[in-house]
Amino acid sequence: MAKNGLKNPPALKPDVLRVIPLGGLGDVGRNMSCYEINGEMLLIDCGVLFPEDDQPGVDLLLPGLDYLDDKLDMIQALALTHGHEDHIGAVPYLLKRRPDIPVYGSRLTLALLEAKLKEHRIKGYQLHVVREGDNAEIGEQFDLEFLAVNHSIPDALAVCVRTDAGTVLNTGDFKMDQLPLDHRITDLRGFGRLGEEGVDLFMVDSTNAEVPGFIKSETEIEPAIERVFEKAQKKLIVACFSSHVHRVQQVLNMAVKHHRKVCFVGRSMIRNMSVARDLGYLHVPGNTLIELRELDKYSDSQVVIVSTGSQGEPLSALARIANREHRDISVGEGDTVLLASSLIPGNENAVYRVINGLTRLGAVVVHKGNALVHVSGHAAAGELLFAYNIVRPRAVMPIHGEIRHLIANAALARSTGVAEENVIVTEDGGVVDLDDGVPHLVGKVDASYIFVDGAGVGEVTEDSLTDRKRLGEEGFISVVAGVNTRESSVISGPAIQARGFAEGEESYDKIRKQIVSELEKAMNDGVDDPHRLQQVVRRTIGRWVSKTYRRRPMIVPVVIAV
Repeated sequence: MAKNGLKNPPALKPDVLRVIPLGGLGDVGRNMSCYEINGEMLLIDCGVLFPEDDQPGVDLLLPGLDYLDDKLDMIQALALTHGHEDHIGAVPYLLKRRPDIPVYGSRLTLALLEAKLKEHRIKGYQLHVVREGDNAEIGEQFDLEFLAVNHSIPDALAVCVRTDAGTVLNTGDFKMDQLPLDHRITDLRGFGRLGEEGVDLFMVDSTNAEVPGFIKSETEIEPAIERVFEKAQKKLIVACFSSHVHRVQQVLNMAVKHHRKVCFVGRSMIRNMSVARDLGYLHVPGNTLIELRELDKYSDSQVVIVSTGSQGEPLSALARIANREHRDISVGEGDTVLLASSLIPGNENAVYRVINGLTRLGAVVVHKGNALVHVSGHAAAGELLFAYNIVRPRAVMPIHGEIRHLIANAALARSTGVAEENVIVTEDGGVVDLDDGVPHLVGKVDASYIFVDGAGVGEVTEDSLTDRKRLGEEGFISVVAGVNTRESSVISGPAIQARGFAEGEESYDKIRKQIVSELEKAMNDGVDDPHRLQQVVRRTIGRWVSKTYRRRPMIVPVVIAV
């Protein structure tokens, strides 16, 4: 049996399309889905999820790539909907397993990806640029069509997948901004045309399914951003996603208007804006950008710093500024910090920690909670209803969101007339078979987290994370003792070292005597195996710590038999 009561899926029948989300259903991140039919496989997106506070030491979380290990030769292509990290961040880890998988995406998406692949020193990759309106025949089984969608990054695409088993439309992340900064709107005509042809399974972005109405246009936040510039008399720092080209463009325009130079800070910000500028997606007026090393040449009121760290990432530029750990940038009384982004679920504590740190230093922090300085890149309920009524799909599978978002999106689909049995709510690893246009949830595969810890991929397990949390919350005790099993005596120690306890050395005197007594008793009873004697030590000190301090630290006993 698989997890959540769903059994392992049956063997895939001929001419049946199997759809498996390998990430993004249950989390806001690590988006990836897999499509398999007649021995061929297509992947859409391959993103990362960023760790939460209860995952210490973890850098990134990958989608269920392990499911693909014995199927790598079946993969015909990877199609990318857009260039955000939660959709492309795990591609290097996929291509390390098989570098020659053809990757399809828009010009900006692939340019951002290529920079990452070079950082990972991956060679032999194959990138194929597509744009809205393009078609691509993938292998013998897949016919793809790409459609323009509006999102918080340029060049986003929806992907229509046509197969002998039926047609699937995957929206990627999208919204319906009618006045986007780049004048590129979601292709509702294309959605309607596909609806007339017949969409058997509509896979729809769920991130804002609980938000009523329509998302405001990007143009509506410009007055709020301008007020920030007008009020800022000293240093001004703007933090946003390093891929949010539209937002950075707005900041650049406002900086020019208010006679400020612009300095990009943070490796990913510098890299991504350089790519966007080279491709013409970011328009930078001459004599506007300066390097970090040039900041000292200008007064605080002459510069705006565009930084990473809007999600409170502990190693980001903004977090280091808030902690007074940044080598070149500091904030003080009268400075202004603008967080021009939304809060990704799970990042609240980290973001508020940064806001508090900046406020403690005297900065005025402007964020979505106190000003209209950001609009979401995801369709709200009104837009989702609009999409359902245009496409009129036979079946719906909500994607991209926590379980509450998926369920809310499913309710919207049913309200527009999609039959109850044709609305499929599942989480990562759920297996949906599309047979002659009819979907069935048939099982579940393992699509659990793969942790990236430094250079290690998949080496960190849930058990090791539990150990890390226990170390952080409960502390650590080591006990070393030397014994003569022949004489049934303790000849050295026990030496006790503890971390995470405020008690002095003398507090361990009583338990030392008890450990000696329990070891000698065990040896007198015939126990001479060091491993079993270590368990005696573990039980003895564990009971003492629990009774005395109400704590359960990690205990590492070492018994050396002489």
